[in-house]
Amino acid sequence: MILDIAILLAAAVIAVPLFRYAGLGAVPGFLVAGVVVGPSGLGLIDNISEISHLAELGVVLLLFVIGIELKPSRLWLMRRQVFGLGALQVLITGAIITGVAIYGFGATVRTAVLVGPALALSSTAFVLQLLAEQRMLQTEYGRASLAILLFQDLAVVPLLALVPLLALPQLTIGADIALALVEALAILLLVVVVGRYLLQPILYRVARSGNREVFTALAVLLVLGTALLTENIGMSMAMGAFMAGLLIADSPFRHQVVAEVQPFRGLLLGLFFMSMGMFLDVGEFLARPLDTLGILVALIAVKLAVLWPLTMAFGLGARTGAAVSLLLAQSGEFGLVLFSYTRQAELMSAEVFQQLLLVVVLSMLATPALALLAQRLLAAREPAESEGEEQPEQAPVVLAGFGRVGRRIGGVLTMAGRPYVAIDENASLVRRERERGHPVFFGDASRPEVLRSVGASGGSLVIVTLDDFEATENIVAALNAIEPGVTIYARAHDSEQCRTLRNLGATLAVSENLEASLELARAALLGDNGDTAAVESLISRFREDYYAGDGGLPGKGTT
Repeated sequence: MILDIAILLAAAVIAVPLFRYAGLGAVPGFLVAGVVVGPSGLGLIDNISEISHLAELGVVLLLFVIGIELKPSRLWLMRRQVFGLGALQVLITGAIITGVAIYGFGATVRTAVLVGPALALSSTAFVLQLLAEQRMLQTEYGRASLAILLFQDLAVVPLLALVPLLALPQLTIGADIALALVEALAILLLVVVVGRYLLQPILYRVARSGNREVFTALAVLLVLGTALLTENIGMSMAMGAFMAGLLIADSPFRHQVVAEVQPFRGLLLGLFFMSMGMFLDVGEFLARPLDTLGILVALIAVKLAVLWPLTMAFGLGARTGAAVSLLLAQSGEFGLVLFSYTRQAELMSAEVFQQLLLVVVLSMLATPALALLAQRLLAAREPAESEGEEQPEQAPVVLAGFGRVGRRIGGVLTMAGRPYVAIDENASLVRRERERGHPVFFGDASRPEVLRSVGASGGSLVIVTLDDFEATENIVAALNAIEPGVTIYARAHDSEQCRTLRNLGATLAVSENLEASLELARAALLGDNGDTAAVESLISRFREDYYAGDGGLPGKGTT
């Protein structure tokens, strides 16, 4: 199995960068890499079943992260589009596809009620990646797409619960669906109780211990423990992981937990997509290419026909609504997940499974072209429609560290009406400041994954207030390498540290020793009834000389 994993990693390292360079995204790259090394390609791997069991952990971690992101407060702010536009899209599209599957293709009712909603779901991972690359997340177009995706993510929960129930022949379809909804509500209730009275105190005590390895172990245990628990009571592992995510969705520890599991999630999710690629039978497509392409075109047409009128009914312009519909016209990773579980439950034949996999993969490969068309529609909007679009919201300032300096900066930002979010590794400080209403979260600010989780991305502002210069160096260097569009302001002690931070990518580095000295000097000079303009000119010249590197002292070295 180690050799198989090495082959898969090599295929991913080659295929994914090529697909990203071509503008197709990482997900199709993983899928095609799986096809190439699998039985339908070069036949380098034939041990697909064991690989797929390992790859299932990628889905588990994906559902965990989605559970974290589905904060009740976030859903409530977007409730009209999430529970209105999103719900109608899933219900109407799912009902149409279910009907076509039953009456057009002769599928059983138990199979069709899963296939319809599964194909109605779009690719959250792929679409969010495209929106982030286009810097469109905060536009009307991006927010509408995100709202629909949020409801689709929610819809996965009852669908996952429905699969094992449909496998029980003694229950009717109506009873299956009712039980799935009851299970989903029971899960939400359990999440509230367990999260509030059990998990939060445990996370707090582990965080206070300061042992990062134990915190990582707890994060992984939380995911795997709930996943195994739900599997043993007859539900899916993915359902348990989603529960675990909901448990800490509103927790001050959520960003650090996401940072701990993110590396595992990315690698194992890529492995899941490659395992799906290995299951694909290319011969099936070559034998009947027109049938598969016909189903693909019909799927895209149905999703467009349903979503475009709905977007306009919810206040989006014609071109903006068409762009949203094009962007979400594909099927996605949750379709693959649900089809995989449906096949394991023997609710679907191997032939139907192959056909659906082909349709999902081809729809994802078509997404970059559909997204490009959506971009052109947005660019060609009428002026009146463009003027009606809301301006993007101002991204919050990210404070790396919330000690004395960070709290003062946060206070000034609050007085100015500028939103901010802070990260600090002191669990007691985080609890105290959150009780005072400050938006501070527990996390290691020297880890770029944590900063990215709280919103540090291209175009945002990060202020590094840490007293630890080595940690500040690490943050500035890593952020500049991973998110080159970030504006970074950093705290330093002297001019040498300031120069080092600027060389590493900091936009501005401020010496706290200098600024304190200058304020005292300014007060002394102005206290003697000095000329204000002359004093300010002198202070400015001294500051420029200092940051230029000579320390501001004629004939002396750096201080």
